Amino acid sequence: TLWDKGLVYEGYKVLPYCWRCETPLSNTETRMDDVYRDRQDPALTVWFELTEGLADAPDVPTRILAWTTTPWTLPSNLALAVGPEIDYAVVEEGGARYVLAEARLGHYAKELGGAVRVGTVTGADLVGRSYEPLFDYLADTPNAFRVLSAEFVSTEDGTGVVHMSPGHGEDDQNVCNANGIETVVPMDGHGCYTAEITPWVGLHVFEANPLVIRALKDRERVVRHETYDHPYPHCWRCANPLVYRAISSWFVRVTAFRDRMVELNRDIQWVPEHVRDGSFGKWIGNARDWSISRNRFWGSPIPVWRSDDPRYPRLDVYGSLAELERDFGVQVTDLHRPFVDDLTRPNPDDPTGQSTMRRVPEVLDCWFESGSMPFAQVHYPFENKQWFEDHFPADFIVEYINQTRGWFYTLHVLAGALFDRPAFQNVICHGILLAEDGAKLSKKLRNYTEPSEIFERQGADALRWYFMSSNIVRGGDARISDQAIDDVTRQVMLPIWNAYSFFTLYANADGYRASFRTDSTDHLDRYILAKTQRLVVSTTERLDAYDLAGATAEVQTYLDALTNWYIRRSRERFWNAEGGAVDHDALDTLHTVLVTLTTVIAPLLPMLAEELWQGLVGDGSVHLASWPAADHLPADDTLVDAMDLLRAAVTPALALREERGLRVRLPLRSAILAGTIDTAGLEPLSQLLADEINVKSVEFSRDVAAYGEFRLVPNARVLGPRLGGAVQQVIKAAKSGDWTANDDGTADVGGHRLHEGEFGLALDPKDGVAAAALPGNGAVIVLDVEVTPDLEAEGMARDLVRVVQQARKDAGFNVSDRIRLTLSAGAATEALAPHLDLVAGQVLATSLDLVDADQAHRATVGDATISFALVRVD
Repeated sequence: TLWDKGLVYEGYKVLPYCWRCETPLSNTETRMDDVYRDRQDPALTVWFELTEGLADAPDVPTRILAWTTTPWTLPSNLALAVGPEIDYAVVEEGGARYVLAEARLGHYAKELGGAVRVGTVTGADLVGRSYEPLFDYLADTPNAFRVLSAEFVSTEDGTGVVHMSPGHGEDDQNVCNANGIETVVPMDGHGCYTAEITPWVGLHVFEANPLVIRALKDRERVVRHETYDHPYPHCWRCANPLVYRAISSWFVRVTAFRDRMVELNRDIQWVPEHVRDGSFGKWIGNARDWSISRNRFWGSPIPVWRSDDPRYPRLDVYGSLAELERDFGVQVTDLHRPFVDDLTRPNPDDPTGQSTMRRVPEVLDCWFESGSMPFAQVHYPFENKQWFEDHFPADFIVEYINQTRGWFYTLHVLAGALFDRPAFQNVICHGILLAEDGAKLSKKLRNYTEPSEIFERQGADALRWYFMSSNIVRGGDARISDQAIDDVTRQVMLPIWNAYSFFTLYANADGYRASFRTDSTDHLDRYILAKTQRLVVSTTERLDAYDLAGATAEVQTYLDALTNWYIRRSRERFWNAEGGAVDHDALDTLHTVLVTLTTVIAPLLPMLAEELWQGLVGDGSVHLASWPAADHLPADDTLVDAMDLLRAAVTPALALREERGLRVRLPLRSAILAGTIDTAGLEPLSQLLADEINVKSVEFSRDVAAYGEFRLVPNARVLGPRLGGAVQQVIKAAKSGDWTANDDGTADVGGHRLHEGEFGLALDPKDGVAAAALPGNGAVIVLDVEVTPDLEAEGMARDLVRVVQQARKDAGFNVSDRIRLTLSAGAATEALAPHLDLVAGQVLATSLDLVDADQAHRATVGDATISFALVRVD
């Protein structure tokens, strides 16, 4: 099909060439990992003498300086190239003139230190001049040994003059051929000089470097000999350094549909997004024709048969076994070499009947095969034609980010050329996995833990989540460490498992089989149901956008609301200290959100999800269940926003307590939540915040200024790359108060608009006020930190509850077991007396007796030492 479209041709071009594998490589292959490796080469600056001097001194010998890092190519020099608009300095020394780029004159100060500047010429002045061959091996080459104009010549290195060997440089070949100089390649397939280079015939070109240099030094043609360290391409198969060599190759004419490839690329969703117009977009936008033939034995043979007599030219390109069998009259059962090479027939265009159609010897580049995967895997178009056309392009593909110049590229080329469509609709480019210290993973160094050990100790799910939550699925690099995987277990998997265990513990203790329902009217139940609805919506959006890390972040944020808020604040509803009925609304709600959570995490934690599903549902597999529908859960944005605001107040409130040495179990009188807030939506929830931060009451206010003043703090590290030097202007404006907060979460500071993550708000409280800012929303929490004797006594009672509960646990009691509690409080008895009912209720004590004698357990509670004993009631 490519041939029928005029997109395949045979050409003679300079390509990267492996002399060990004896095959050319494509530009794609020279962009693979580890192809460019540091190498030390000899760098040589030599002079070429013009056949005539410059116009102002035609009789003075004039020599042009050229620089190369491949001295072995100097015997095949056929031209010099200059930049037509570059200024070249002319200096004179010892009766001869030397010409090099003016911008490079200082680089040769040592070698030309005694020379006198006598003039300047432009590259255009030099173009067309002839010079004496450096060697006489190719002296008879027509139109050679002239100075040519080339736009690619620069003054970044060397002399600003490029030595041209058209058989060993792509630019050299293009410029020389355009000026009537043929391509001469005095190198065989093994990288050795051929008969043209008479002194060194049969010698490998790399081994010839010192001999070429010595010959030029003996003739005093070397201006400088140095060592050059640079990245140099190596063969990805055998790791030997490549050469560049003109060779006959078959090409796909990518340049003919390059612009269309760019258009098709715009229809692909890339993750990360910048790859589309960045590394991939630029690569295809500058794509060259693709060399697809290789001089190898193994591989898919190129299906082209050619007449072996150029007097009777004929070329046949085959597209099926049926076509081969039709023309060659035999059944074809093996398309590999050497069997396919045995297929020959008389040339139909040769009336003498003497010439034969023989297959060209090359095989296809393996990357051509890789790019053919979408249709080749289903034997299209010979089978599954309708299936392929219904399923192409692929919905999703994922590979390492450098495949933008490998598999992604070859897929895109062939899909565009053959079908005028992209090969895939969505793609994730993952980054590089590094060791914990940032080094490359190495089998030799063993700087990573074996995956089998991770599976055994931490589990495959933990490793999977680590990958999916890291920057590696957004094209970035990631450092793998056992600690990071342990963090997944601790921060994600255990909270999920603990929520499940909590549910099963209390549902089983009550003998209750929970059901999937969403009609509870309790504030906390309505909140977590609506929060779960948001989870489904947000995770679906993230996964639909192939944002795996974003999906894991949504789940992790949700887990905090589920475990650290809903379950903890609802704990007393799951068991009743007075022996009353368990709140089945709570059990059904927790069952509902856990079932939904299980289906959401199924792609992210598949094994854990399956275990939960079997315990919660027990029917089939979670991986055969439908993805949850958000409309099966109630939405309540007002409630969720209000509850999340309360949750946001908890951390700064607890920090205020810690700053003042006020332990959490010590109740305080009140708290005030102030800011631009919906007080009507918050008031029904106030007791939840009061219980969480242990205050007697919570009030709401819109007057933040009564408690302190906000200060804007720019994030210079984030702003630096975007604003550059203007960051200092922003910092100065923020310090002077020249800023305004906007309703959309942005802020205007010193003439610049800052976005979320680029700044923070810090509160400067008024004297004597215990206040702190809530993160990100301009609200503050204020605590009344005065501690009365009554509050201190209640705090002591709550501390006592903690130590008794720990004693219950240490004794192996079940959570529902009732106890008899005996207490000796000494001097603290009077203070504790009003709160003994609280203690008894919290620890499930059917009786609480005060005695004077020491008991079995002793603990410090507040400033008092208390002893107690507990006995389980059967």
